[in-house]
Amino acid sequence: MNIGIGSIGIPAPIAAAGATTPSSTTSGAGFGSALNKMIETVDASTGAANSAVADMLGGNGDVHEAMIALQRAQMTLELTVQVRNKFVQAYQDIMRMPV
Repeated sequence: MNIGIGSIGIPAPIAAAGATTPSSTTSGAGFGSALNKMIETVDASTGAANSAVADMLGGNGDVHEAMIALQRAQMTLELTVQVRNKFVQAYQDIMRMPV
């Protein structure tokens, strides 16, 4: 399993979310689908890390590949948590606004 440095970049849902047009964000499906894709990316990276560790423990995989997969899963999860935190903070700021 070869892992390129370019594959550790920002997940596609985050990169695509910043490039949306105003007409696509008014439908409401853009942000929700981006979050859904982001969660699927976290799930996929966690599964890949688990299988890489299982392969390493079984003697079929490399320690470096397992560690890279674990780091990728950790970074993806941390990014998702930070996006969630910013969303909750924005919601709380809106709710505190006087009407």
